[in-house]
Amino acid sequence: MSTLAVCRSIYTEEQFHKTYGSHKDLERPPLRLRDRLARSCTCSAHAFLHLLKRRVPILSWLPRYKLKKWLLGDLIAGLTVGIVHIPQGMAFALLTSVAPVHGLYTSFFPVVLYMLLGTGRHVSTGTFAVLSLMTGSVIDEHLAQNPLDRNLTSEEQSDIYAQRIGMAAAIAFLMGIIMVAMFVLQLGFLSTYLSEPIVKAFTNAAAFHVTISQIQNMLGLPLPRFTGSFTIFRTLTSVVQSLPMTNVAELVISILCLIVLIPIKELNARFRTKLRTPIPGEIVMVLLATGVTFASSLDSRYNVQIVGSIPAGFPAPKLPSLKVIPKVVGDTIAITFVGYAVSVSLAMIYAEKHRYSIDPNQELLAHGISNIVSSLFTCFPSSATLATTNILESAGAHTQLSGFFTSGVVLIVLIWIGPLFNYLPKAVLACINVVSLRQMFLQFRELPELWKISKTDFSVWVVTWMAVVVLNVEMGLAVGVVFSMMTVVCRTQRAQCTVMGRAVSTEIYRPVEQNDKCYEIPGLKILSYNSPIYYGNRDIYKDAVSQIVGLTQEKIRKREKALLVLEQARKMNISVVDSGIANPVFHQDGCILKPEADMEIKSLIIDCTGVIFIDSAGARLFIQMCTDCQKAGMHLLLAGCNEKVLRTLQCSGIMDHLSAEQVFVTVHDAACYAEQNMASDSYLLGSVPPICF
Repeated sequence: MSTLAVCRSIYTEEQFHKTYGSHKDLERPPLRLRDRLARSCTCSAHAFLHLLKRRVPILSWLPRYKLKKWLLGDLIAGLTVGIVHIPQGMAFALLTSVAPVHGLYTSFFPVVLYMLLGTGRHVSTGTFAVLSLMTGSVIDEHLAQNPLDRNLTSEEQSDIYAQRIGMAAAIAFLMGIIMVAMFVLQLGFLSTYLSEPIVKAFTNAAAFHVTISQIQNMLGLPLPRFTGSFTIFRTLTSVVQSLPMTNVAELVISILCLIVLIPIKELNARFRTKLRTPIPGEIVMVLLATGVTFASSLDSRYNVQIVGSIPAGFPAPKLPSLKVIPKVVGDTIAITFVGYAVSVSLAMIYAEKHRYSIDPNQELLAHGISNIVSSLFTCFPSSATLATTNILESAGAHTQLSGFFTSGVVLIVLIWIGPLFNYLPKAVLACINVVSLRQMFLQFRELPELWKISKTDFSVWVVTWMAVVVLNVEMGLAVGVVFSMMTVVCRTQRAQCTVMGRAVSTEIYRPVEQNDKCYEIPGLKILSYNSPIYYGNRDIYKDAVSQIVGLTQEKIRKREKALLVLEQARKMNISVVDSGIANPVFHQDGCILKPEADMEIKSLIIDCTGVIFIDSAGARLFIQMCTDCQKAGMHLLLAGCNEKVLRTLQCSGIMDHLSAEQVFVTVHDAACYAEQNMASDSYLLGSVPPICF
């Protein structure tokens, strides 16, 4: 067994800084505002090139592209994802309550732009079910007319779709503006407020919203989409009441589609390591259903709802309708937060898996510009997608170049093949929507493990899920974030003040209750608190210290009274036995007065190692503790304070009640100092021998 031997002096914070200096000594003096502005405004060719590579990452990774090693993987993965994008894009357009062709546009432009500006090598962007659902809910809330109403003419349906895509494009435009503004303000860290339990519970519950909203399309029921709270229950009630109106032909199509797609999804999931590319069940079903519908005239004979005209090519770029932006600002902020959080979470997951780094703020810029430019071509909000990102990585993608091949597949469909999907039944798209959510529903499997790891995270998951299901997507997400932050506050308030003891023959200190081989030093109490001390838990901390040490006002008054009697006895020349300030023992009227048992503590060490910060209320508490300890005859010592905690305490005036020799670098320094002074029965500062361990 290896051994450790150290012999050094006992260091207070002041002595340590005098000997070794502080980090402030190594810092350069702060520049004046004029100098800082001058430095930031200067530019050189090298700095400009570096900035350009940071803001357009393709200029950095493309020259280093390993053609022979990476091209085949990017090609196969890109083509595979492109094939999946086609049916999913049209299906998610159905969720957004816009014409399916706009889903194809949204599957093209964001992919190209992210390839140029994104930092995630395995991220697939485009249409995302949750964003589509949130956007569709906003549109339905402001535009009450339903384009799926069978009583409307084709021209009326086209007008309604035009209004809806105008609002959807405006939401995408505003979403991009917000993301670019967040990039300028360097607010990429905000995504950290969406913890993993929140994201998973949110996407799982949103999958229920998507599934329920597609039932009416699978049954051929021309029902309006409900918005607001209790949407799921209102939709289910409406569906049950309208079951006699079910279109049998669309019901049969939906059943056959699910019978084919579900087994294919299971096969792709089970044999994903053996299949070079997943089985393209969605595109096969789209082609098959389109051919059968066209050949059998299901739309005219059985009133089956079809996609309708899909124009070839791209629409002319135009600015979205900005007059609707004031109506959707609040909802767009929620959509932006969700889209960015999911995108960055996916990018970080795969970056960690493949050992490269991403820039969260650059991701804001990439997705922001993608949404701004896409909105000019009548696209709805886009982000990274769960399903296609998983397919992209499992298919062997190496770099963002896979997006080039993905966009190529979508481009071919838009220019040449798109009009062939005119007869695609909308029930097939609804089934594709439902089946694509398989991965989100499987998150229920993680709950038992989450319960074992953290009961708090489990409660966050359940509360978020219930809020999203019962209320709505936006309100549920807000409830989840607030509840998660409340759990953080509760954790700081539930932290326990523990009594520390020294492990035998070491300088290591551990909680006494958890280790029977750690012993308390007689006359010395060491308290540790692994939480910040602020206005929310200062009273809890104060009560815990008072209970352990006995710093109650009643006992302080008893001691002051005993000291007063002692002083009077001395003045009256009564025999006094004084064995130290902390333990007065004296005779009075023939009786021996003994102190309370709790007053046998001569020194109190506060271990601040786990205190990451302290506010003004906590600092005032420390000053009060200094005063109470002096009155109680205890010597208060601080140990392990970090720079910010020490600065806050000093600015609050604690050094007026505490000397610099009572603040130590480590707990062991403070403990050795207290032991040596208790052994000499003196608290006068002077030279002390070195500590050896």
